[in-house]
Amino acid sequence: EVQLAEYGGGSVQAGGSLRLACHVSDLSISIRCMGWFQSVKDERRILVATIDRAKRSSYAEFVAGRFTIYRDNPKDTLHLEMTDLKPEDSGTYYCALGQIGECPGAPRTSAGAFEYWGQGTQVSVFT
Repeated sequence: EVQLAEYGGGSVQAGGSLRLACHVSDLSISIRCMGWFQSVKDERRILVATIDRAKRSSYAEFVAGRFTIYRDNPKDTLHLEMTDLKPEDSGTYYCALGQIGECPGAPRTSAGAFEYWGQGTQVSVFT
């Protein structure tokens, strides 16, 4: 059974940094589109960033220049480096695993394009 497990959430002061990780079990991530989504108060999931098979990354405008998505294929792990965090970055962050190859519709890949999801990890940014 494919499982995604996120790590690294927490509480941090505005301007600080966090690094999220997502380990995938029972499936190699190396050839697949992967992404991170944010959800606030259980509302719809908003795309944060995606990375495709060729390691091309795309970002939502509100995180561009502050967040970096990258993948460690041998370890089947996806990362999200978050810097200069703002209170509006708070929420639940979900890792998602999608199709083989490119991320469809990038940089506006929809949540529906992803087949597998993690349980989420909480990020809280305070002033």
